[in-house]
Amino acid sequence: MEFEDYYKIMGVSRDATQDEIKRAYRKLARKYHPDVSKEKDAEEKFKKLGEAYEVLKDPEKRAAYDQLGKNWKAGQDFHPPPDWDAGFEFSGGGFTGGADADAYSDFFESLFGRRSRSYAGGAAGGGFHMRGQDHHAKVLIDLEDAYSGATRNISLQVPEVDPSGHVVTKTRTLKVRIPKGVKQGQQIRLAGQGAPGVGQGGNGDLYLEIEFRPHPFYRVEGRDVYLDLPVAPWEVALGGKVQVPTPSGKLDLKIPAGSNTGKKMRLKGKGIPGRHPGDFYVELKVMVPPADTEKAKEIYREMERELPFNPRAALGV
Repeated sequence: MEFEDYYKIMGVSRDATQDEIKRAYRKLARKYHPDVSKEKDAEEKFKKLGEAYEVLKDPEKRAAYDQLGKNWKAGQDFHPPPDWDAGFEFSGGGFTGGADADAYSDFFESLFGRRSRSYAGGAAGGGFHMRGQDHHAKVLIDLEDAYSGATRNISLQVPEVDPSGHVVTKTRTLKVRIPKGVKQGQQIRLAGQGAPGVGQGGNGDLYLEIEFRPHPFYRVEGRDVYLDLPVAPWEVALGGKVQVPTPSGKLDLKIPAGSNTGKKMRLKGKGIPGRHPGDFYVELKVMVPPADTEKAKEIYREMERELPFNPRAALGV
């Protein structure tokens, strides 16, 4: 997949105002509309123009796109980071699809597929009352917070259009209680923290979608947590107890004699807490000591002489 430079497609600078983007779109839409254009590849250009405008006309998507696109150029191979949109506050709901869903490229869908439609905020005036829009944001927390619960200050980037028509982002920080046992993908609702209502309508709510920060040791599937545990050859050959780190503290694990790399062991109920807590899985990974001294080399030579061991016997070699 290649990175799409929406500003280049629309022929505007990156600091263009929202009005300038609208004018550029109208001009190019007339030029490339398939019904009237004699330009080569007019239909494809019109499609790309519409996709670019769908992003740049929307202050929220434009701000997120600007953040993501700082280090990319058009045509470069592109794979968006999984949490590229973390910390951005969006209005409206998710992607609605519909008849025009196929009008967007894979690049667009990879970025905005879940939130490519915003909803109108309603009208104001004469006795009109409407509840404010709900807002949504993805936030990153530590896996350890899901085990014990925590209160954290979380900063969100809120896109706005300033008086001169430029898109800017403002930061707002909220103190959020992370409930014990929260899962990845679960939403935390903050009542009244969405958009303000109209008239006597109440504020909308803010929904925070939980994602775990990448961890150097653990990986998570649902409520289950996995750890690749390095072990010495003698620990798996002879068996014994070893200490295992978990997000809630160290635990003792008994390794059966004769174990090998890849053996999976379960610590029941030691995954993410909940009404039905997850499990903690340990997968053994045998680490071989380096032969970096004469003494170490001699020990390996002695093992070669004394142990009748062929690791490839099952392969017939």
